[in-house]
Amino acid sequence: MPILEAKNLTYTYSIGSPFEKTAVDHIDLQIEAGEFIGVIGHTGSGKSTLMQMLNGLLKPTDGTVLLEGKDIWAKGADRRAVRFQVGLVFQYPEYQLFEETVYRDIAFGPKNMGLGETEIDRRVRETAEAVGLSEALLDKAPYALSGGQKRRAAIAGVMAMEPKVLILDEPCAGLDPKGRMKILSQLRDYHRRTGCTVLLVSHSMEDVAKYVSKLLVLSHAKVVSFDTPAKVFADGERLTEMGLALPQITRVFHGLRARGFDIPDEVYTVKYGAELLLQMLKGGGPGC
Repeated sequence: MPILEAKNLTYTYSIGSPFEKTAVDHIDLQIEAGEFIGVIGHTGSGKSTLMQMLNGLLKPTDGTVLLEGKDIWAKGADRRAVRFQVGLVFQYPEYQLFEETVYRDIAFGPKNMGLGETEIDRRVRETAEAVGLSEALLDKAPYALSGGQKRRAAIAGVMAMEPKVLILDEPCAGLDPKGRMKILSQLRDYHRRTGCTVLLVSHSMEDVAKYVSKLLVLSHAKVVSFDTPAKVFADGERLTEMGLALPQITRVFHGLRARGFDIPDEVYTVKYGAELLLQMLKGGGPGC
């Protein structure tokens, strides 16, 4: 049974007004436990709206969201508990920091879950370590942290609730390449260690290609693809038509294929691309 499922899911803003707009249009989706999914799409494709419906923040105009087979909007459903199980990290989450210390900010979610002090302390320290925050930083005020540290503290606050599903909406927006790589590698390690289901929303093909096991591609409020990165990036022309830029390494190999080299068209990481080129140079690779 999928951990999260969307059936005929639809959301329309400002119904009946001149500004009426359907952001999610009759989407069917099944997400299995333990998957690491990248969610991509052009601006306005419906990514953030879909994520907020999966978390229970937005009630669908039509359709159903199931968490472990149960309708989260059924009469009597505990949506507060749903949001503890499906954690959502908003874009620029550092703007959500408000407590006097980093420790108290990370502890806010677990405290509201009604956990004891010992369990809260364990979760705060473990998640702080998981996102690369030293114990010395826990007693500092959030405003004293660097931009990247604030971002990691905010992410730790959601991780500390130990959700079954962790949704991150553009967690690397505005960070430099080093900061993006640090956060993404920490998310990958967190996923491997906990087995938590992760949905990572991103505009960057380079980011998602390295870390996720499946890609969900949205365009104009609909799902156009939900498959492995290799299969999604193999249809580069379609992605380009939707206004999505392929990873640079993928564009390089598409160019080589266009020039007659018999090589795979599903290259989407530099590591795999380098291995193929080395094989070709040694005379043992495709097209040689």
